[in-house]
Amino acid sequence: MMKANLSYWELKNWFSNIDFAVVGSGIVGLHAALRLREKFPESKILVLERGFLPQGASTKNAGFACFGSISEIIDDLRNHSEEEVIQLIRKRWQGLQLLRNRLGDAAIDYKLYGGYELFLKDSESHYNECLQKIPFINEVLKPLFKADVFAKQIDRFDFRGIHEYLVFNPFEGQIDTGNMMEALLKQAIAANILILNRQNVVAYHETSEGVQISTDDFDFSAKKLLFATNGFAEKLTNGAVKPARAQVLITEPIPNLDIKGTFHIDRGYYYFRNFGDRILFGGGRNLDFEGETTSAFGQTDLIQNKLEEILKEVILPGHNFKIEHRWSGIMGMGSSKKPIVEKLSEHVYCGVRLGGMGVAIGSLVGQELADLVTG
Repeated sequence: MMKANLSYWELKNWFSNIDFAVVGSGIVGLHAALRLREKFPESKILVLERGFLPQGASTKNAGFACFGSISEIIDDLRNHSEEEVIQLIRKRWQGLQLLRNRLGDAAIDYKLYGGYELFLKDSESHYNECLQKIPFINEVLKPLFKADVFAKQIDRFDFRGIHEYLVFNPFEGQIDTGNMMEALLKQAIAANILILNRQNVVAYHETSEGVQISTDDFDFSAKKLLFATNGFAEKLTNGAVKPARAQVLITEPIPNLDIKGTFHIDRGYYYFRNFGDRILFGGGRNLDFEGETTSAFGQTDLIQNKLEEILKEVILPGHNFKIEHRWSGIMGMGSSKKPIVEKLSEHVYCGVRLGGMGVAIGSLVGQELADLVTG
């Protein structure tokens, strides 16, 4: 049943003989589509995107090419086995290499400035635990990186209200998120992948031949349906993925800014970086887990005020700065940080729950999602 007034030409070129329909045009969806194109060169691939740009977190993230700060890894070891944590970090690391190889470092403006974790004065026991566990964590990660990942470093950035040592990680970089997604979209279009924006998939119905897909505007069929909707996959996964909003701000340019790198505070719940001579700062979800378990975009005073307070008192003491812009993105979380990449039924697949690590793991999840599909 057609709801929109489509012409014969529109039906013929866009909605006939579709082999693969991918829902979501973010990092995962586009990597899945590109991988499908490699595997099935003659296939017809259609990507449906709910937003006018990739809606969830792919164009909204902070651009951290990271795989976990030391406190986050220690935290993960409390909730996952050592083997699971190593596997997670391996996947994040492989994913970052895949992203860089596919797009090229110049296109994504990849800069290997290293990453740092800083510890606020009131987190004494947490700070001591992290410093004590550096040798153990390095030992755990040695097979993967063939070198020590974490080391103590004296703060040379003039932060305030923090403990003497930062924990430094030379393997962590930063990217330009906008450039990355633009490059990925260009590759998809060059690979003859059709992308339709403002298309909200409301239902699907499996048949013996494939899948009937309903959007707000029309119904059509495809042989296979792949969901790459991460933070919006709660219904699809029966609650195994929950949305998690991340609030972010960026300053106007700051004269003589001497901060370069990606920085983490409090198990990755706060994160900041330089973007040129600006500071981009996000996080604070842990101030209101319940309120931030939402798929609605927006900011709250509670979190924005806390971000500004840390910016003023810890990160940029003595600097005059102005906030230029604020935004939010929607991540996909769950009780496990292991992504869900699975065949849901005969013709339907999903690659979701990126656990706030979409930049690192998204490309690999997209590839794995496409690799589940047989012709």
